[in-house]
Amino acid sequence: MKRWRTDGFARRRGFAAALALLIAAIIAGRPSEGYAEQPSPVPASFSQGGLQRVGDYIRNEIATGKIPGAIMLIQQHGQPVYFENFGVRDVATQLPMTADTIFRLYSMSKPITSVTAMMLVEDGKLSLDDPVSKYIPAFADVKVGVEKRDQDGKPVLVREPLDLPITIEDLLRHTSGLTYGFYGDSAVRKLYASSDLFEGDFDNAEFAERLARLPLAEQPGTLWNYGHSTDVLGRVIEVVSGQSLFQFEKQRLLDPLGMTDTAFYVADAAKRPRIAEPMPDDRFVTPVAGIRDPMVPRRWESGGAGMVGTIGDYARFAQMLLNGGTFEGRRYLKAETIALMTSDHIGPETKIARDYFYFPGASAGFGLGFAVRTSPYPGTSWPLGEYRWDGIEGTFFFIDPKDDMFVIFMVQTPSQRGRIQLALKTLIYEALRN
Repeated sequence: MKRWRTDGFARRRGFAAALALLIAAIIAGRPSEGYAEQPSPVPASFSQGGLQRVGDYIRNEIATGKIPGAIMLIQQHGQPVYFENFGVRDVATQLPMTADTIFRLYSMSKPITSVTAMMLVEDGKLSLDDPVSKYIPAFADVKVGVEKRDQDGKPVLVREPLDLPITIEDLLRHTSGLTYGFYGDSAVRKLYASSDLFEGDFDNAEFAERLARLPLAEQPGTLWNYGHSTDVLGRVIEVVSGQSLFQFEKQRLLDPLGMTDTAFYVADAAKRPRIAEPMPDDRFVTPVAGIRDPMVPRRWESGGAGMVGTIGDYARFAQMLLNGGTFEGRRYLKAETIALMTSDHIGPETKIARDYFYFPGASAGFGLGFAVRTSPYPGTSWPLGEYRWDGIEGTFFFIDPKDDMFVIFMVQTPSQRGRIQLALKTLIYEALRN
């Protein structure tokens, strides 16, 4: 395939100037004037035609009415390779998609919470081996729900004691036994769905207490099970730091990184027009994953699914991770901590099983807050060691240390997210490898 190449100093200088403008726009979280009309310089590792197919795919999703709009960022060697806004934020307002658009991040909140927890580990204030009950005493009495049959052969849920306590590591790697109630039909998941978990205006402390009254889905440390582990981790951060989760995250991570639009709700009413919305018939309505209306103030700061933010904010976070814990001369985590977080913690040697709903996929393990690729994905050249996560309303990111690259895609589409994510990732690596 034809590749973009530079011809002469003047042309290189012009492209460098355009890139500098684009970088500033992404980091600031706002579009640069006139940038949409400027071509993106493509490094030798990427095919211009391949990147054109990435954009064509997204434009077709909009043209066929599947999504209102989206933003794609591919960044390699600290520079944006591809950055484009597509379509509109909201079909009702027809406001164009721009770099300062605010998205519901849902489970892309989990890596942020996990990183701030590991800051406390580095501070010596928290240990991966600590029992959760050390910080939230109610978890000392939690039981495991086991489905059995009574003497009449009817199914019953029996609560049995823990073999081992839930640890901080269990919260980070989703082996705590805590689950979600919005998927699956096990007795414990049904109990979650019918409980009072989300009633009223509760805070993190009350939410953790409510969870501790429910049975675990399995013994801690035995099964990867996706659920409220990171929400409980957020409460642990509060107890250890003496601050609310958001206060601690702002102080140690968000403000220093310049993630000015990342929060648990949009406090400024003037920002409402910047919020992206899915298609009217494509909404995730259950409250279990965190938030529905990002404008509604609430006391619950869901570390697992409650945050909103912009692509520029998340780009700073992703680049810090890719850099091994540093960004713009400031260190947030040690390189060895990032390496620990992005290595597999549920491999065969751990004897940890995988739930039927194992969202990382067969070719991935799970670290401390991220899925980690441990074997080739069939039919692709996706590298081992890549780590990633996504949100239930369509946003996703992945970090590829081998190619010194990260990708962030921002969109709001609960129903189309899996299909789009697979297609885009395939197209991106075709553009990179061909």
